[in-house]
Amino acid sequence: MNYTVVFVEDEQIVREEIVASVRWELLGLTLVGTAADGMEGEEMIKALEPDIVITDIRLPAQSGLEMLAKCPVNHAIILTGHTDFSYMKQAIRLGVFDYLLKPIDDEELEETLSLLIKKIQEEERDFETLRTNASTKGELIPLPKNMGNHVVDATIGYIASNYAKAVGLQEAAAYLELSESHLSRLFKEVTGLNFLQYLNAWRINRSVDLMTDPKKNIAEIALACGFPTPGYFAKIFKRFTGKTPTQFRDEQGGSGQEGEG
Repeated sequence: MNYTVVFVEDEQIVREEIVASVRWELLGLTLVGTAADGMEGEEMIKALEPDIVITDIRLPAQSGLEMLAKCPVNHAIILTGHTDFSYMKQAIRLGVFDYLLKPIDDEELEETLSLLIKKIQEEERDFETLRTNASTKGELIPLPKNMGNHVVDATIGYIASNYAKAVGLQEAAAYLELSESHLSRLFKEVTGLNFLQYLNAWRINRSVDLMTDPKKNIAEIALACGFPTPGYFAKIFKRFTGKTPTQFRDEQGGSGQEGEG
């Protein structure tokens, strides 16, 4: 499996050095684009929807963290010359995998990328398990519910009520008045899925419900289920089901104008 990467760094020397020195192919990665500022990076990420984003925090136009917050990014690595804890805390909220200090050591970056790839592969095995266990009795993706843990059950209830909004672990933790790290750890321990996996699976199940309405196109369904763009919805849908939304709908005999990007 090959994973795609977008790299955002405003210092040209640093950008060119990392592009040239990291052994992308050996790691199983393809560098699909580089950008020099936060706005260019945002446009590139939204257009290419990479598996991994590597970005500096301090960028022209907007910061790396502002950029990540606006984009459908599941896996990111932050590069920075500053050890500001508030930046680190915000990065954790955005689900950033790691936080590397400049000057960047090539071996450290490659090691971090290798660890991130292992994490992505673990998530994909989780997706495969969900697909394997899927049944035709109701949900496309069978999700654990009524776990007997009041915090986890309350989190699932929060997801059920808010999946159509731009919510994540940060909002759920604030609603439950818990730390994000505690909620994340507990949710994974009890359900076997991390918060984002569960949220996206819930959204996919709801999207399948909406696909039975021929009047709704894929773009409308994506937005109604909390996905920021139709293209991102199509990517996540295929990750869970092995098919694009259009393919799935066609096989189910559905119709309607499509627009999954």
